Amino acid sequence: MAATTDHNALAEAAAKALRVLVRPRLVAALCVVVLAVAGWVYLGFMVAGAARAGHAAMLGPGMTLLDWFAGSDPVGRALLDALCRPTFGTPEVSHGATGAAGDLALTLAMWCAMALAMMIPTAAPMIMSYANIAEAAQFRGERTASPVLVAAGYVSVWIGFAVGASLLQWLLTRAALLDPAMASASGLFSGAVFLGAGVYQFSALKQACVTLCQRPDAFFFANWTVAAGGAFRLGLRQGRYCLGCCWALMLVMFAVGTMNVVWMSLLGAIMAVEKIAMTTRFSRITGVAFMAIGVGFMAAAIAAHWPAAPTQ
Repeated sequence: MAATTDHNALAEAAAKALRVLVRPRLVAALCVVVLAVAGWVYLGFMVAGAARAGHAAMLGPGMTLLDWFAGSDPVGRALLDALCRPTFGTPEVSHGATGAAGDLALTLAMWCAMALAMMIPTAAPMIMSYANIAEAAQFRGERTASPVLVAAGYVSVWIGFAVGASLLQWLLTRAALLDPAMASASGLFSGAVFLGAGVYQFSALKQACVTLCQRPDAFFFANWTVAAGGAFRLGLRQGRYCLGCCWALMLVMFAVGTMNVVWMSLLGAIMAVEKIAMTTRFSRITGVAFMAIGVGFMAAAIAAHWPAAPTQ
């Protein structure tokens, strides 16, 4: 009898622990943390070699902050060398189709890591919003779908963006607008990217998408579903809104260096603030700042090529 009682108590304790572990809010928080950390860890490996060798400055403006490292990191160095081959994006016969495909695969992995590192933290309020509603429904004894499905739908959209960005990077490298270290090779190009991103901040599409990103509760209440496929589609829709809000800011990485973790952090913070603000004023302020930066890049590039005045 005592053994049966102990067994029942143990089973009840295990069931209680399981209920805690599958709470939507806990699952959502773990999902956000794991995905974001995975992205940043991969990016960290990629820049570690350059940083520890004192060559981080070649990866773009602001990266000199990492040049205080000393020594070498063979893993990071190998990834950096693979990604920054001078043959990337160039039609050299010696490189071959297999090598070009390998370069493109590494670039895709980099953009996927960037999407996780930069966009998952900005999506945390949306994912947690779904988890809060799901947990309340679960408390009432209603069936719910896991927040992981919403996160999976959201990530799928940004993986699609990563594919497009990788192909665009290949084209820009072939056009000599990006150098072998994947930093901008033209001040005019950098200026045009910043200027375009700044102008987009004022567009009707940007304003509509950022407003939808700021109010996920209303979206989930209006479109609530307990089906697994439905939850995944909710993530897809939120991912599309986020893409419409942030794609131009993500492309700024081409202007500052696609492995520039300083600007990744800055842009990630800007996009996060946009989504927690309750107005679009911050987006417009950012637009003005980016247009000013773009004009500055262009002016500097023109001045650098302006004929010097003849000396007397």
